[in-house]
Amino acid sequence: MKFTGTDNYVATDDLQLAVNAAVTLQRPLLIKGEPGTGKTLLAEEVAQSLGLKLIQWHIKSTTKAQQGLYEYDAVSRLRDSQLGVDRVHDIANYIKRGKLWEAFDSDERVVLLIDEIDKADIEFPNDLLVELDRMEFFVYETGETVRAKQRPIVIITSNNEKELPDAFLRRCFFHYISFPDRDTMHRIVDVHYPDIKQQLVKEAMDIFFQLREVPGLKKKPSTSELIDWLKLLMADDIPEEVLKNRDSTSAIPPLYGALLKNEQDVHMLERLAFMARRENR
Repeated sequence: MKFTGTDNYVATDDLQLAVNAAVTLQRPLLIKGEPGTGKTLLAEEVAQSLGLKLIQWHIKSTTKAQQGLYEYDAVSRLRDSQLGVDRVHDIANYIKRGKLWEAFDSDERVVLLIDEIDKADIEFPNDLLVELDRMEFFVYETGETVRAKQRPIVIITSNNEKELPDAFLRRCFFHYISFPDRDTMHRIVDVHYPDIKQQLVKEAMDIFFQLREVPGLKKKPSTSELIDWLKLLMADDIPEEVLKNRDSTSAIPPLYGALLKNEQDVHMLERLAFMARRENR
């Protein structure tokens, strides 16, 4: 089982190597990179490429590690006991299985995505150390030990919002998805829009990479935002000449809302354009 990318996902040689190394080592693959560089999509494409089921666990700031294992609904059991419901005698009826339990209990190998692990509190990764290392956990309410029938391929993503514990990092194979260079970006665009006018792509990418080089931007436009912008340019049938002949002193590119995501960056570009106009007088 080797991951070589898919028709819908441009995976660099380094990324392919990282995925296959993690599979060989049977360690979680920790993926970092700028938002919008395809970290979450990678897990979907790995599952598709290898013909495996994908189980996704999207982490929020309130997510606890225990939720990935199981949750015991003591309130429902108390209510049922008061109502005299027969199912109350079997505590297993009140155990809700989490995503790790689902992955461990699968008869066939699966891909388990733990998405944006850095959103949770700092103890979250440490609380999963043993479970991800030994591929088992203990259910105190029922006294059973849940072991993985088939060791899942675990892919963990992080936007680097907070540092992850060293003990957790030691158990992972790490890869940072570097921002695509122009050639790789062109291949990504071709995957999404195979029939797009190449001149439009050239002019749009010129503006896109110029924007990314503007010093002081709070949020640089990402790959996914370029894809969205090109979709809008095609939908509005904006000719490439509009981009090619765009006045360098104009404030911002057309349909800039797909590229710029906060008012500080918009105001900064407007100030730069104003300064350019003054210099050209």
